Amino acid sequence: MKQSQVDLSQFRNEWFDRGAPRWKELCWMVVSAVFFRHSLGIWNGAKCGWLRIFGARVGRGVLIKPQVQIKFPWKLGIGDNCWIGEHTWIDNLAEVTLGANVCISQGAMLLTGNHDYGAPAFDLITRPIYLHDGVWIGARSLVCPGVTCHSHAVLSVQSVATHDLDAYGIYRGNPAEKIRDRVIGMTDRSAP
Repeated sequence: MKQSQVDLSQFRNEWFDRGAPRWKELCWMVVSAVFFRHSLGIWNGAKCGWLRIFGARVGRGVLIKPQVQIKFPWKLGIGDNCWIGEHTWIDNLAEVTLGANVCISQGAMLLTGNHDYGAPAFDLITRPIYLHDGVWIGARSLVCPGVTCHSHAVLSVQSVATHDLDAYGIYRGNPAEKIRDRVIGMTDRSAP
């Protein structure tokens, strides 16, 4: 049986809604370069203000560290008291919603887009990501399109969430698997 081949010249994504006009996207690129992707840890209040101006829903007490990249702020919701670590990439081609008290550690990536590797035109696929209250995404971890991390779930360092994470579950690996329950109120110095 002869296999079909990928033909990237056939790739089309006219259906994809960027959520804002091109001029707004270009303005965001400038603001992002000046206020978000620099290496200085300044302007946190200004960062939250700029996100709101560009359409993000941003709660109180949000901390955004240096060198954070956000694709489309108008497709972003951040609850109260969230922390977003250095070098985080929120590649939100679809909605990304963070509940309250969510921690995204340094170098983590929230990826809402992928491609259909079975389609000859390598079609774009987008699906939203939801991180409910108290979720912790560990350093250099990846949350894939369509994943919901339920209340207080933990994705440990360098893990890949390819499916939903249960509330109060601690997940590790690629693909991430549940290794135990999260118990809040007990100090655990051996946390993954």
